[in-house]
Amino acid sequence: LFSLGSSSAISNAVAGLVITYMRPFKIGDRIKIGELTGDVIEKSLLVTRIRTIKNEEITIPNASVLSGHTINYTTSAKELGLILNTGVTIGYDVPWKQVHELLIGAALATDGIINKEDKKPFVLQTSLDDFYVAYQINVFTNHSHKMASIYSQLHQNIQDKFNEAGVEIMSPHYRAS
Repeated sequence: LFSLGSSSAISNAVAGLVITYMRPFKIGDRIKIGELTGDVIEKSLLVTRIRTIKNEEITIPNASVLSGHTINYTTSAKELGLILNTGVTIGYDVPWKQVHELLIGAALATDGIINKEDKKPFVLQTSLDDFYVAYQINVFTNHSHKMASIYSQLHQNIQDKFNEAGVEIMSPHYRAS
């Protein structure tokens, strides 16, 4: 039992050393490890601790950190601008140019969105399905720690813009009757 416990501790310590020299994140960075997203609050030889947006403190063994993949949102946001995206499905009766204008208008009304020459919001049409077209609005932000509130406000603005224009947002399960 002692040898099994010590091998786990040793693997976590070795992983902690590797993480220290790799520098995939630092304290204060917003990261995603597996399915967990939060801010790094502690890095030690054995574990990494993150705090989620719900103020849950989660302890992750360094061997798990090293064996999985880590996304660092903070470094991307600072250097390149982090791209956030969300999608809507709209019926074929609405001209695509109008949908693009409404989505970009919603993005520009959202706090924390960058609107510079090389980082303007843009729309992709991601599929042409049986009853609707799928659109994706992509926006740049430097505020990785505010991702949840930016998404929330963006969704609110999309609803408002489409409601004002009288355009129905369809769900993927919508069927014309």
